[in-house]
Amino acid sequence: MTLAHSGHADAALLDATSALALVAAAALAVAYAVAARARSREPRGWSAWRTASFLAGCAVLGLVLLPGLSPYPAGDFRWHMAQHLLIGMVAPLLLVLGAPMTLLLRTLPRRHGRLVGRALRSWPVRLVANPLSALALNVGGLAVLYFTPFYGVVEAHESVHALVHLHFVAAGYLFAWVIAGPDPAPHRPSVPVRLVVLGAAVAFHALISQLLYAGIGVQVPVGEAERRGAGELMYYGGDIAELLIALALVTSWRPRARARAVAAAQA
Repeated sequence: MTLAHSGHADAALLDATSALALVAAAALAVAYAVAARARSREPRGWSAWRTASFLAGCAVLGLVLLPGLSPYPAGDFRWHMAQHLLIGMVAPLLLVLGAPMTLLLRTLPRRHGRLVGRALRSWPVRLVANPLSALALNVGGLAVLYFTPFYGVVEAHESVHALVHLHFVAAGYLFAWVIAGPDPAPHRPSVPVRLVVLGAAVAFHALISQLLYAGIGVQVPVGEAERRGAGELMYYGGDIAELLIALALVTSWRPRARARAVAAAQA
């Protein structure tokens, strides 16, 4: 979300925040690549597609924060929406499809892996890893940002702006993980239930984008052209991203194999 500010302090903070985010994305990519290379030498191996997906997610996170990348004028609301789609939906799905938790569990010593497993089964993780909780965090953040005075706070404070970016990434990752992620998740519901939740997300995103386009209830002080353009980006771009999540979900659905595995475990 690139916002126009006149103060040198704000510009310096924006540059520092972007630089920190770029370093973090690069460090994450390097750590994953090193671990994936080590696992690929093992008999079980490691999927090159997972590695490519995760590194692509890191690249999206890094590139979208580079100054001068926006095709729109500085502070344009349409670029804010494009960033939201990239760092809140596209990049998280790519990261999730890389199965970083599985890679971590295969990399850590067994005793440390057990600690991670216990953390995944803890009640706070079980609470947020519920698809309904993930949906609320994902859609609720958009509603607060666009239909309350909070956007004005974000525009005035770069530190809040950075936290909003962090929320987009975290909420997007959580939603993609609990709906379609290959990594283990506590008490993940059946595929049909997750498809229903994904359908609800599609409906909510469509509603928010249409309200943005029409200017109904919106508290974002931008021109009509910017607001309508952002609404269109959210409507069509969100549909594409959610279609990709649905595709990732149904391609991993193997009910017969799962039924055989359950039967074998109970035998």
